[in-house]
Amino acid sequence: MIVLVTILLPIVVAAFMWLLPREDRVLSRAIGTVVAAITFVTTVAGGTTQEWSFRWLSRPFESAFHFGATPISYWICLLLALCTMSAIAVTNLPRTRNFIAQMLLLEGAMMGLFLSRDLLAFALFWDLMLLPVFFGLIGWGAHPATAWRYFIYNFAGGLTLLLATAAFGVIFGSTDVIGRSDVHIVGAWAPWIFAGFCFAFLVKTPVWPLHTWMPITYSDTPPPMISVVAAVQSKAGLYGLIAIAVAFMPEYVHQYAPVLMILGAISLIYGALIALVQQDAKRIVAYSSLSHLGLIVIGIVSLNQLALEGSLVYIIAHGLFSAALFLLLGYVEQREDTRSLLRLGGLGRANPKLAGALCIAALAALGLPGLAGFVGELVILIGVYQSGAVWATIVALVAIVYASAYMLRLYQDIMNGPEVEDVPVRQDLTWLEGLAVAPLLAALVVLGVQPHALMEAVRVAVH
Repeated sequence: MIVLVTILLPIVVAAFMWLLPREDRVLSRAIGTVVAAITFVTTVAGGTTQEWSFRWLSRPFESAFHFGATPISYWICLLLALCTMSAIAVTNLPRTRNFIAQMLLLEGAMMGLFLSRDLLAFALFWDLMLLPVFFGLIGWGAHPATAWRYFIYNFAGGLTLLLATAAFGVIFGSTDVIGRSDVHIVGAWAPWIFAGFCFAFLVKTPVWPLHTWMPITYSDTPPPMISVVAAVQSKAGLYGLIAIAVAFMPEYVHQYAPVLMILGAISLIYGALIALVQQDAKRIVAYSSLSHLGLIVIGIVSLNQLALEGSLVYIIAHGLFSAALFLLLGYVEQREDTRSLLRLGGLGRANPKLAGALCIAALAALGLPGLAGFVGELVILIGVYQSGAVWATIVALVAIVYASAYMLRLYQDIMNGPEVEDVPVRQDLTWLEGLAVAPLLAALVVLGVQPHALMEAVRVAVH
């Protein structure tokens, strides 16, 4: 039952949020932050042993609302609750009540996705989690076209996921399969089912050339929401690759690994090169995400045990530092009314706390030893090299060098260098803003020193 509470609590509270005054920011933020904190506690309490199931289909295949964390999804759910709590705590937007209601609905939908043990429930929550982001872009984004681009791309992926799930259920006889070790699907339809799953997962991640919805979405979405989307929603595709494609159809992953590695490698280099020349701070982080996630795709499809372990470490690490970066850049934009590197400079002198926090997040993104990003990158590279994909390892090393260049440029152009005369001096990080981002930065340090629990989760899940 505790698993059900983890999913339904944010959704139910989101519905009741509409009873609050529309512009009451303090009460709305307090309720949203407390709910996200409770969700974090219930996720920890539920662990990987608590499950809840209710069968709802028996023909043409068996299906159930079956929920329970797998060793891998458990860590992603913790990441989701932590990022949501940090994002809601510092929300400062018009119509705050409505926005926080969308954030809680997003959290509940994504909890349902990652806790689903049934493929059909997984597919239903896949589509449900698109709605809060769509309405967030409609209500608080720069242009409605961005919302529609996001929705059309991701809903197309959701349709192929649903079709592949239905075909899987008809052939196997059940969709209640996530987390089971006795599921294997082959036959004439298996390659098409794999293609349907794979398309949905690659759009959501995303990888080149299915990425064009991502940069504009990441730059137009309000910082609190995009910090959660970039940190966790993008991981739905990567989780699907591990928990569904690798788990149930490993021979097809192996067969198409060269193609998937090429797409991941293009994403790696393309994202890094575009990030190098961007002047919009949020777009630098958006394109850097395209590059980082390409590395994880390569690690997963290599099917090397060590690379899979490194992939989970980097999934969590990327979620932490991307959430921190988007929140911190949101602080900068809120203070200076711009996020263009051409209009910023020298902010570190008057904002030492903000500069320190951004420095830690940027160093984690470029892979500084001692932080979680470094561990994930290193373990993936070793695993991919062991799998025999030497060329992919070389490409990844080049992209990692580029990461140092664009992340240092991001930090230097905002915090150091000559001060811009007409940029007003504003207040440094408030205690609430610092408290919101501190758990994300602390987790990067802890996991950078002790990543063993994450790597053990993959060993348990794969075996």
